[in-house]
Amino acid sequence: MTKGKANLPLFLGIAVAIGILIGSTFNFKNKSVLFSSNTNEAKIKRLINYINYDYVDKVNTDSLLDDAITNMLVKLDPHSVYIPKNELGRVTETMEGKFVGIGVSFLMHEDSVAVTSVIEGGPSERAGLKAGDRIIVAGKDTLFGKSLNNKAALSEKEIGTFIGNRKVSDVIMKSLKGEPETSVNVVAYRRTSNEILTFPITRGEVPIKSVSAYYMINKTLGYINIDRFARTTYDEFKEGLDDLISKGMTSLILDLRGNPGGFMDIANSIIDEFLEDRKLIVFTKNKNGEVDKSFATKKGDFEKGKVFVLIDQNSASASEIVAGALQDNDKGIIVGRRSFGKGLVQQEMDLGDGSAVRLTTSRYYTPTGRSIQKPYNKNNMPSYGNDYIERIHNGELLSKDSIKTNNELKYTTAKGKIVYGGGGITPDVFVSIDTVNVFSNKLYGGLNNFAFRYIDNHREKMSKWELNDFVENFDKDNKILNQYLKELDLNGSISPKIKENLKVYFNAIIARNLFDETGYFMITQKIDNMILKVLELDLEN
Repeated sequence: MTKGKANLPLFLGIAVAIGILIGSTFNFKNKSVLFSSNTNEAKIKRLINYINYDYVDKVNTDSLLDDAITNMLVKLDPHSVYIPKNELGRVTETMEGKFVGIGVSFLMHEDSVAVTSVIEGGPSERAGLKAGDRIIVAGKDTLFGKSLNNKAALSEKEIGTFIGNRKVSDVIMKSLKGEPETSVNVVAYRRTSNEILTFPITRGEVPIKSVSAYYMINKTLGYINIDRFARTTYDEFKEGLDDLISKGMTSLILDLRGNPGGFMDIANSIIDEFLEDRKLIVFTKNKNGEVDKSFATKKGDFEKGKVFVLIDQNSASASEIVAGALQDNDKGIIVGRRSFGKGLVQQEMDLGDGSAVRLTTSRYYTPTGRSIQKPYNKNNMPSYGNDYIERIHNGELLSKDSIKTNNELKYTTAKGKIVYGGGGITPDVFVSIDTVNVFSNKLYGGLNNFAFRYIDNHREKMSKWELNDFVENFDKDNKILNQYLKELDLNGSISPKIKENLKVYFNAIIARNLFDETGYFMITQKIDNMILKVLELDLEN
């Protein structure tokens, strides 16, 4: 018998034992059962001892348990997940909306860590670090010449996810992040003055924005983009909403495309701004049939305004709660493509060793009573998250008529609108995927690096641009874009339409580096078919 086959019974045994332990851990009716000295708990402890002391080979039981828990949760449903202790901190930071670090975003340019921006009011800005500086040393760690080959602009919180060389990313993460009020000496090369500078930086809390941008598209139509529902999202959203209302907003585009969800209570607070008092927002139901309903209150500041919610195939969970609540209450218009279809609610639970599970504890339902959870079973779990390919094949990304609906799951709103359950939110107004932009994205890969190089070579000139002037006038003659196409040897071989769209993305990336995400969205809206459709709808209503 091979070693792999010999390990299999042990692996399965641990999985079963862990299942028994977790089953008792999450019995909310009797929390003390976790600490009881019962037969099942003794059994798993004994099995671990047998493996540690008697098994023929050395075994990393921590890794074995991690694998067992992961495999067991996968068999429950697609959204119950295990978070190892080395990942939990990063996940928690993202959802809490803050982390502790020096407060920079950077790009891996050639063999160095090039700062693309410093967070306003953050530790690096206070210390004097500037965009364009190359971080060469942080503390005792050298951060250049290590084959840093990632081309996307990343913040320090994200770098570990994207860099292929794990050892490099570990060094960077360890160097820049840390405990609050700890210090790190950052040595940087400043190209504009050709000097090496040392910055003593005291690490501090740095916000992770979840409201990427908000601004006025025209005199009455505002725009807010939310990329996830973190703990700080409502406060960020309310700040943007109040600002836009003060500028005369009577219609709002709420952009939830690509938003994977987050905290349900945060989504409910945002919905409350649009719905009248006592309107049902959402309700959940657990395995005991217990129902928990959430209602709007009197505090809504945009109950009379028009709302357009943008969704796509990657809008999930809390995003779908927002879209479903507004759609079922006949408030606003849902624009875009059918959403992902996640109607399960998870609760994070500590496993006591720094790891955690997010376990599905209930299902949620929109105000008309529909579940928008798409079907799943043990046979389709591996492909569950990849139905984008199926949507391409069945044509629903190009035509609303190709979206499959189930007449047995048909519901009617108070004003007589037909809505469907069983697999995501179907928009009121369908907008197909932009096939021109999909093709243009094949040329997108090198834009980040080219944009950084251009800004880096013209920092003094680029620093004089104002946002609105930049949006309207930057590179009107395509001279800079043509440089990029020349590098790719493509200047005469792409269609005018693709070149036009590529120019928009190029200018948008430059704007993101010079200003922030607002500049990016202000430029890309020019070719954004969903926003263009809303502009038509806003005039009609």
